[in-house]
Amino acid sequence: MTDFTMLTDAAGVATITWDVPGRSMNVLTLEGAEQLRRLFETALEDRAVRGIVITSGKDSFAGGMDLSVLATMQAEGPEATFEGIMAMHRLLRLIERAGMDPKTLKGGKAVAAALPGTALGIGLELPLACHRIFAADRPDAKIGLPEIQVGLFPGAGGTTRLVRKLGVMGASPFLLQGKLSDPKAAQAAGLIDAVVADPLAAARDWVLQAAEGDLVKPWDARGYKVPGGAPYSPQGFPTFVGANAMIAGQTWGAYPAPKALLSAVYEGLMVPFDTALKIEARWFTHVLMDPSASAMIRSLFLDKEALEKGANRPALPEARVRQLGVLGAGMMGAGIALVAARAGIAVTLIDQDQGAADKGKAYTQAYLEKGVKLGKTSEAQMQEVLDRITATTDYAALSQADLVIEAVFEDPKVKAEVTARACAVLGPEATFASNTSTLPISELARASTDPARFIGIHFFSPVEKMALVEIIRGKDTGDAAVARALDFVRQIRKTPIVVNDARFFYANRCIIPYLNEGARMVTEGISPALVEHAARMLGFPVGPLQLIDETSITLALKIAGATKAAMGAAYPADLAAVDALMERMAGEGRLGRKAGAGFYDYDARGKRQGLWSGLVPEGKGRPDPDLHEVQHRLMFVQVLEAVRALEEGVLLDVREGDVGAILGWGFAPWSGGPFSWLDLLGTPFAAETCDRLEAAHGPRFACPALLREKARRGGRFRTAMAEAAA
Repeated sequence: MTDFTMLTDAAGVATITWDVPGRSMNVLTLEGAEQLRRLFETALEDRAVRGIVITSGKDSFAGGMDLSVLATMQAEGPEATFEGIMAMHRLLRLIERAGMDPKTLKGGKAVAAALPGTALGIGLELPLACHRIFAADRPDAKIGLPEIQVGLFPGAGGTTRLVRKLGVMGASPFLLQGKLSDPKAAQAAGLIDAVVADPLAAARDWVLQAAEGDLVKPWDARGYKVPGGAPYSPQGFPTFVGANAMIAGQTWGAYPAPKALLSAVYEGLMVPFDTALKIEARWFTHVLMDPSASAMIRSLFLDKEALEKGANRPALPEARVRQLGVLGAGMMGAGIALVAARAGIAVTLIDQDQGAADKGKAYTQAYLEKGVKLGKTSEAQMQEVLDRITATTDYAALSQADLVIEAVFEDPKVKAEVTARACAVLGPEATFASNTSTLPISELARASTDPARFIGIHFFSPVEKMALVEIIRGKDTGDAAVARALDFVRQIRKTPIVVNDARFFYANRCIIPYLNEGARMVTEGISPALVEHAARMLGFPVGPLQLIDETSITLALKIAGATKAAMGAAYPADLAAVDALMERMAGEGRLGRKAGAGFYDYDARGKRQGLWSGLVPEGKGRPDPDLHEVQHRLMFVQVLEAVRALEEGVLLDVREGDVGAILGWGFAPWSGGPFSWLDLLGTPFAAETCDRLEAAHGPRFACPALLREKARRGGRFRTAMAEAAA
């Protein structure tokens, strides 16, 4: 297999084309890197070659490193990993110096990168080693270094080069946040050099006329100074103090990669460039050897990608949605209409009166107008999306719909009414879905004329921002409905998980205990700040008390009431104190952020001002428990529900359990998800901790039989990253 080929034209330009067979986007393998090295050395040795252009045979440049390479390195140990990374550094340094004399910096050949589209990860690190980067004028292309989002940082010289190119402050959004930019924004930021209609032609012209001075990188030239100042300069010192504070504030110490990245930058800027590359390689090795990096890569890249490609899809013909019906034009329905219309799907948005339906369509207009102001979309594109949405009260307009999603109030009677009205006009092949977050799908399906084509499609709020969609199979739901739901989620570019029907399904089944545990600890007299900080230090985006405020105490009481009615005498007695706290707060008008008061106080603009002082009992003298005790309670109360869901057949695939937890409610991303976290702890230790927590706090922490069995055998829930990447 040949990933790179080279052709030299009559003018002496050697064009190296990257085109990995059988892949929609180029990824770099060890074999490919060796091919590139050999071709580049050949071009440097050929006197007929005046300049070199590196481009792609696809409509994008590259999507990054083949993760199987990282998995192999990790499996071989730190020494092999370090050497593998240094081999990559040597290759890119060969490209960067391009045959020039190391002392005089003369005699090199010009090297340019021509990017036809998206360039991510190594797909940008390789161009950064070239002398000039040309990108096609394509607003849909993305350029950047997203490694931090999967628990790593740019380790093929991207960190060292970008900081020296842009300075610490200029590089930080791209390194610490994984910010991706379209080509024009990337040029404005200094990531690339030019945006042109034909990057290959522009690159070819440039290498033919480039002067020797154009080939020397700033950090190789005499007198080079870091933009913004080196670490111990008067200008640079405050930058690193601020960067440390920023990372601590954003990550709460839960993620190893940002700290390692900042260390590589700080140490690297105090030594020569080639030494800095070694420092970067050591810190990258340190992160890659951390088990959390493997867990994040496996869940947030390998597993997520597999689920988006239909890993658990029934083997049926493609069932794309051309026309979508949405019942209910409130926030959820309007959000569903927005994402569907943006994906090119015609949408019929129905509400009980025309004003409400129009308001739902206006949600899309308001969202797109913000994009126009920011230059992310055009007036014409906005109008094209709006034209796909028809706002009406007429159910007959659903007659040609392939899929209808009801997003009305969480009231079984209201849902049954709109279901019956819609099913009366739908075609025999149409699928009907409920966006319910708590009501059993099998019960709701009774209002349908064909339960086999009734399914749950649970979006998370806000729809346009949240990546996860939970697909719920009722007891009578057929494979055709599951296939269509999965194909629809793929169309709108979100990540699906498929679960079997049960109260609260999977995500809410796990997140509600998290909220209850936080509130329960408050009723026990534990400091609310400790509860919230313990959660943030675990990597959760918000603490349980803040999350209750965001979703509203009214909703918490409604869910508690519905659960009591469904469970009767089986309703957990230890939730009485939590319910009493919620009722007290509701009685005092503290209904959450939208009401301006909840567990937190808020100003007139809805900004949090601090925890409500009324939460702490007067004269509290009981000392707070150890931080780890609080963290274990918050983690295990969720994780054990995930294990029980797997035991009971609600959850069908541990990959969906891990990916769904991270994308659905922000479960400690560094852990790779609840099942990966149990493996990181070790199942024997996890089972022992369950026993201790159960003895201290009650049966909600009882060790499930599945976990107990794995602990007995020293087993795992997940495979190693190398196996997942194979």
